[in-house]
Amino acid sequence: MAPGSFAEYTVVPANFAVPMPSLKPEFLTLLVSGTTAYISLKELGELTEGRKVLVTAAAGGTGQFAIQLSKQAKCHVIGTCSSNEKVGFLKSIGCDRPINYKTENVAEVLKKEYPQGVDVVYESIGGKMFDLSVRSLATKGRLIIIGFISGYQTATGLSPVDAGGLPAALLKKSASLRGFFLNHYLPQYQEAMLTLLKMYRDGELVCEVDFGDVSPEGKFTGLESVFRAVDYMYMGKNIGKIVVELPHPVTSKL
Repeated sequence: MAPGSFAEYTVVPANFAVPMPSLKPEFLTLLVSGTTAYISLKELGELTEGRKVLVTAAAGGTGQFAIQLSKQAKCHVIGTCSSNEKVGFLKSIGCDRPINYKTENVAEVLKKEYPQGVDVVYESIGGKMFDLSVRSLATKGRLIIIGFISGYQTATGLSPVDAGGLPAALLKKSASLRGFFLNHYLPQYQEAMLTLLKMYRDGELVCEVDFGDVSPEGKFTGLESVFRAVDYMYMGKNIGKIVVELPHPVTSKL
């Protein structure tokens, strides 16, 4: 949770540090992605048994946790993804209705199978997916924005949305739209990390890591491979959180 993360070493304030039980790549998935899902759903999701939750980019770094935490709250969970391999992964972590948007029309699936809409959307894509998410909300539904990756590589960093129709769309359903940025919830950060670590240790949480083994040039090793790893993410190839490993052993510079 500090600038300069693409480095071998960094210095952070002590109150940002959380003790790790051991050194595992899986713990890296929790630092931002896991805590974002945990805190946002706890603070904004109002999850209760039987609620219908839609998670976009569900097989990604943070989507995997939104799926699992929603299932643990006894919700019915729908997840969008881009491949049959990701569909299999989503099923393995408890997703009730994975939707491969390359082979199924997400709008048609939601309209046919969830005609009353969904109660919570955990949204990280933006653009047309954001617009569809708004239209798919149930009465008193809640849409949580945690990102808009479809726009990150554009000139503005944004993807166009139907903002003009947004007030009416929310009003007619008494629905709400909330943004979530982890830095604004730092007082809850350590509690979230400790809870997630315990869940992982107790076998209650899958922390999927993607080292890039199936990427064109192979595993992401060394800081020079960060560029490949970012491109791999933007291509939507990763399952779980992308982790770049440093060559071992790394000589201490401290």
